Amino acid sequence: MQQIAIFIAVGCAAAAVHFAVVLAAVETLALHPLAANAIAFGVAFVVSFGGHSRWTFPIGQEQHASARMRFFAVALTGFVINQTAYAWALHIFGKDYYQIILPPVILGVAAATFFLSKLWAFAQPQG
Repeated sequence: MQQIAIFIAVGCAAAAVHFAVVLAAVETLALHPLAANAIAFGVAFVVSFGGHSRWTFPIGQEQHASARMRFFAVALTGFVINQTAYAWALHIFGKDYYQIILPPVILGVAAATFFLSKLWAFAQPQG
C-alpha cells in the first residue's frame, strides 16, 4: 500500500509539471495543445523517472540505464495513448476546453503505468 501511495505522489508531481508545461506553452508560446502536450511529456518524464527510481521502485545506480530505457518505453506507450485520447477529445469538445480535457487524459493511463513499471521497467533481477 505504501508503494502505491508513493507512486501516486510521484505521479501527481509529474502530472502537475506536465499540466503546468502545457498551460505555459499554450498561453505564453501560443502552441497548439497537442504540441504543448508533447513537450510536457518530455519534461514530466524526467520528474517521473527521478521520483520513481528513487522512491517508488528504488534501484541501484548500476540499474539506472536499463530501467530508464524500459521506463521510457512504458512512458512513451502511455504518452501515445494519452496523445491519441487528447487529440480525440480536443476534436470532439474543441481546443477551448484543453485545460479541462487534459487532467482526465493524464490520469487515464496511470494504473497501467504502475503495473508495467512495477513488473517490468523497475523489476529487480532475481538471483
